[in-house]
Amino acid sequence: MQKIGDRLEADRCSPAGGAAPTAAYVHIPFCRRRCYYCDFPVSIVGDRPPLARQTSSNSSFGAIAQYLDPLCQEIVHTPGDRPLHSVFLGGGTPSLLEPDQVQQILTTLEQRFGMVDGAEISMEIDPDTVDADKVKGYHAAGINRVSLGVQAFQLDLLQACGRTHTPADIDRAMDSLRQAGFTNISLDLISGLPHQTPETWEESLQRAIALAPTHLSIYDLIVEPQTAFSRWYQPGELPLPSDQVAADLYRLAQQRLTAAGFEHYEISNYARPGYACQHNGVYWRNQPYYGFGMGAASYMQQQRYTRPRTRAAYFEWVNKLQHQGWQLDVPVDPAQDTFLETVMLGLRLADGLEFNAMADIFGLAWVQHLWQFLNTYTDRGWIEWAPVLESEHHNPQHDEHPRSSRVRLTDPEGFLFSNVVLSDVFQAFSDEPREPCRETVKSAV
Repeated sequence: MQKIGDRLEADRCSPAGGAAPTAAYVHIPFCRRRCYYCDFPVSIVGDRPPLARQTSSNSSFGAIAQYLDPLCQEIVHTPGDRPLHSVFLGGGTPSLLEPDQVQQILTTLEQRFGMVDGAEISMEIDPDTVDADKVKGYHAAGINRVSLGVQAFQLDLLQACGRTHTPADIDRAMDSLRQAGFTNISLDLISGLPHQTPETWEESLQRAIALAPTHLSIYDLIVEPQTAFSRWYQPGELPLPSDQVAADLYRLAQQRLTAAGFEHYEISNYARPGYACQHNGVYWRNQPYYGFGMGAASYMQQQRYTRPRTRAAYFEWVNKLQHQGWQLDVPVDPAQDTFLETVMLGLRLADGLEFNAMADIFGLAWVQHLWQFLNTYTDRGWIEWAPVLESEHHNPQHDEHPRSSRVRLTDPEGFLFSNVVLSDVFQAFSDEPREPCRETVKSAV
């Protein structure tokens, strides 16, 4: 058993080596109701006004205040020696918190780790919870990036997926955010909703563009087990779009958003130049990150672990850690798992994977195998190759080794078939023998 985040000298096979995280995710689990597609760890507090400071044990909203103490205790006792570059308050519905409660969380993080000047501090906001004074308070507390959960611009589609806001709420929320001083605003949209058509999707895209956000996240609906949607619908069957229609919706989004000046920098994400989400980039590059709160996941010192998904279990987990002197027994990821995670996450990015960096971390043998394997998809038009310097001429099929190569999925076809490619990669490399990376061998010697 070791203290959370203590350095393990035995295994440093990671894109970030043994460095402490510079990104922190904080989970705020409270929601007024559960959306029909949602399988996230949330606590339902109902539709009453958000009396977040109420402390009665019989009050659902009093639970919000009660949650902050163990959350902040966990932050305070987590080791780290590098200032944060990004913070993300997700949920759940973080905008059920009062501004001073958001300030409490951010102050605790800054006092424990520090924050660099200009750190990206994001917060998810539900349009139904926005009022002018509250969002001004969030901005004053230090939030400088907002992810607004729009999902759709049609009232019937919003109601069909259990959302509580209306299209008019979206417009009011954008006005309030801008008046509060927010200039970095992302909108979330979902494609593939029940009864959604290419025409309503076109309308959603055009209305989103007209709101002039700096960022858009376009998520394809996944019917998760144990959700209301999983009881009502089967993927690919009416009233859900067919697989062909879902693919056409993806292509339509790519065409409209890139034509409007957004860069398609990740499978599901578009940004104005300079506005790609820094925090999520940490995940896609398989770099370490802190996670705090109910259901949150951490990746520190080659260790991945997830907290319990209910408040009672999370409180018990924090209390147990406190009695153990904040010692946690967590296995270290094998080098092969880290390699697969790096490949599967990196291929989500438009920049793809740089083989020279991959070879330095994992060794040339695995990278050579990956290079040969991915070449089989070039004829299908799903994979494209480029030199690290875009001006260099490069044909990987004629090279002896791929160290100078960069590989990426094509846009949009490669992104559309990414599940096929990534599933095949996982299967191919899961059959490989598990071996330590080169840094492990060096430290053992």
